[in-house]
Amino acid sequence: MIEDFAGKTAVITGGASGIGLALVRRLGQEGANVVVADVEAGALERTATELDNAGVPNLAVLTDVTDQAQITALADAAEQRFGPVHLLHNNAGVTTVGLAEEQSDAQWDWVLQVNLLAVIAGCRTFLPRMKAHGEAAHILNTASMAGMAGGPFMAPYFTTKFAVVGLSEGLWHEAQMVQSNVGISVLCPAFVRTGIARSDRNQPDTMGGWVVPESQLGSKVGEHLTAGVDAGIEPSAVADAIVAGIREDKLWILTHPESADSIRSRSDAIVSTGKPAQVRNLGN
Repeated sequence: MIEDFAGKTAVITGGASGIGLALVRRLGQEGANVVVADVEAGALERTATELDNAGVPNLAVLTDVTDQAQITALADAAEQRFGPVHLLHNNAGVTTVGLAEEQSDAQWDWVLQVNLLAVIAGCRTFLPRMKAHGEAAHILNTASMAGMAGGPFMAPYFTTKFAVVGLSEGLWHEAQMVQSNVGISVLCPAFVRTGIARSDRNQPDTMGGWVVPESQLGSKVGEHLTAGVDAGIEPSAVADAIVAGIREDKLWILTHPESADSIRSRSDAIVSTGKPAQVRNLGN
């Protein structure tokens, strides 16, 4: 269990914006060495400059998390600069919008690669190294309340977030059985003011957009998502919850007061009716 982050080394993917950047800043305040990984070169450079100006020991590593070789290089670079890694936050995430069958192979592949396969690769790369150094360590995977309850028009996103919850719970149980030095947490926020609704800024050139055309409700759902994100909580509040959750060695880190009621309502509906609560028609 990590109780004091001072002098510890943390690696955060998607660390130059949103939740990742908020955690980078918070850990810097806690006295940690921060390794910021991101696919956006400009944002990464700005983050490194901010940390340098604040006197935070840091390393910025341009990283495409869909490339296993780059994840391995990230782990190597972190260890070469600061020594053992104590916290990994698999945080990079994207989304697409549209009916499941109308989203392209490229859209499905992109979301699966960034949101799920990269998380698996991060765990498989860093976990053995953390176990080998033997010091208190922790892995945090970003899922979502979209990994606790499904909905329409974002099937690739829901698929990956449910899978990240399952992966994290599986790793947690394994850690309990072998009395591992590595704690496991999964972050399940609701709406947060991040750039997730502008995922297209990092999409592959060949993908052709992140929203299925308006005739299939794509644009309207995209607008709904953007409005929800804009009305969400600040990333700094999520960072506070993360630090508290890791110190308390929680598996699930929930960030919104209403999340507990949402989970209970979903469970009750499934047990009593065999169906989750129906989401209102976003096309209206």
